[in-house]
Amino acid sequence: MLVCPSNSPVVFLKESETLTVTVREQIEQRERDTLGPYAMLAANSRGRAVEEPEHAFRTAFQRDRDRIIHSKAFRRLKRKTQVFLAPERDHYRTRLTHTLEVAQIARTVARALFLNEDLTEAIALAHDLGHTPFGHAGEFVLNEICAEGFNHASQSLRIVEKLEMARRGPGLNLTFEVRDGIRNHSKGKSIILGKDEPSAATLEGNIVAVCDAVAYISHDIDDAMRGGLIRLSDLPAAAVTHLGETPSERIDSMVLGIIEGSGNGAIAIVPDVRESMCALRDYLYAEVYPCATIHQEIAKAKKVLRELFAYLLANPPMHLLSPANGDDALERRIVDFVAGMTDSYALELYERHLLPSSWKI
Repeated sequence: MLVCPSNSPVVFLKESETLTVTVREQIEQRERDTLGPYAMLAANSRGRAVEEPEHAFRTAFQRDRDRIIHSKAFRRLKRKTQVFLAPERDHYRTRLTHTLEVAQIARTVARALFLNEDLTEAIALAHDLGHTPFGHAGEFVLNEICAEGFNHASQSLRIVEKLEMARRGPGLNLTFEVRDGIRNHSKGKSIILGKDEPSAATLEGNIVAVCDAVAYISHDIDDAMRGGLIRLSDLPAAAVTHLGETPSERIDSMVLGIIEGSGNGAIAIVPDVRESMCALRDYLYAEVYPCATIHQEIAKAKKVLRELFAYLLANPPMHLLSPANGDDALERRIVDFVAGMTDSYALELYERHLLPSSWKI
C-alpha cells in the first residue's frame, strides 16, 4: 500500500490491476476486520431517507456525527437546563455537558465491546437535541399543551428529520441507525430494571440508552452535593459501598458492570451493579428532583412557559406564519419554537412581552 495524503485515494496494485480505494473504504474495511460480530458496520447501514453520494474520507456515521455537532440545535444545548435551572455557577451541568458526558461514557463501552464508536457517538450527541428549556419541567408543560403530546425523544427526531435546516434542505438526512437510536434513547430504564422490552435496533443505540442513565445518575448526585442539597451520607449506603464514593469511582463501576454484563448480542448489566444503580436512581427521584429547592424553581419555569405559549399563540411572530416553515398548524409551530428555546431566551421573551417595562423618556 502506498502512503498518501488522507484526502487522496490510495492506489493498490493487485494482479497487475490498479484499484482506487478511498480513505472511507479503508475505514469501512478496518471496521470489518476489527469490530465484533454484533457491531453495526457503516457499510451495512440501511441508509438515508434521501440517497446521497458516499463521502471520500468519512463513513456514513462519521458524517452524521459531524452534521449533528454543526447544527444550531446542538449549540443551543449549552444554555438548557439539566437539573438546576439557569445555574449561575460555572460547574453545574447543562444539557450540553450532560450530552458530552454521555458520548464519552458510551464510546468507552462501545470500544470495550468492539462495537461501532462512530455510530455510538453520533446517537449520543443527538439524543437530547429535543429537550425543552428548563429540562423536564418544559417537557411536562408542552406535553400538557400540545394536542398530539410531546416528549423530548420524539422532538429530537423531529429536529434532525425536519426542523434543522441544512444545505440540502429541511432536516439533516441522517442514517436510519442514528435516527433509530435517537428515537429509542429513553429506553435505558428497561435495561437498568432488567426488563426485556423493545429497544433500539442496534447495540450501539442500546449503549447510549443505558449510558444516558449512567451519566445522569453520577452527575446529578454530584451537582446536588455541590448545591448543598444532599451529603454523601444521605445516599443509600449499600450502593455507595458497591459503586464508590466519588463520581469517577461510580462511573467506573457502572461501566464495568455494563461491559461484563453484555454479550451474545445484548446490552445488559451485571445484577449487583444494576441493583445499586436502581437504588441511586430511586433516591434521585424520591429525594433530589422533588426537593423544595428544585421544585419551587420548576413551578416558576412551568408558569413562564405556559404564559409564553399563550402569548405566542395570540401574537404569533411573523416567521412562524411564513409558508417557508411548512404546513404544520400554528400550534405545532409554536410548540417547536418554544421547545427550541434556551432557558435564557425563554426568560428574555417572557420579560419583553409579559412583564411591564420601566418608563423611559
